[in-house]
Amino acid sequence: MTSDEFRHLALSFPETEESSHMGHPDFRVCGKIFAAIAPDGERGMVKPNPEQQAAIIRIEAAAFEPAAGGWGRNGSTMVTFAVAEEDIVRQALAQAWRNTAPKRLA
Repeated sequence: MTSDEFRHLALSFPETEESSHMGHPDFRVCGKIFAAIAPDGERGMVKPNPEQQAAIIRIEAAAFEPAAGGWGRNGSTMVTFAVAEEDIVRQALAQAWRNTAPKRLA
């Protein structure tokens, strides 16, 4: 997977827009961030809840790991593009989007 493929997947969800946060791209639904691309372009971040995070990491430990510190304990999960499979990234993005989107969309 590449950062462009991650971007394409993230933008495929309803009412998602690309913005910027701290100098790197992020993806928002109704103004709230659910995913981002790291400044190095080699990794991304998705925001599942902690239970979803644990499941994602069990399935694909080579590609996913908790983000550092409190962000990771709250579910923020880093994905390494070079080893990530598109299907699991799509699932992780879908979970993050549903967790963030208003109920009328999710």
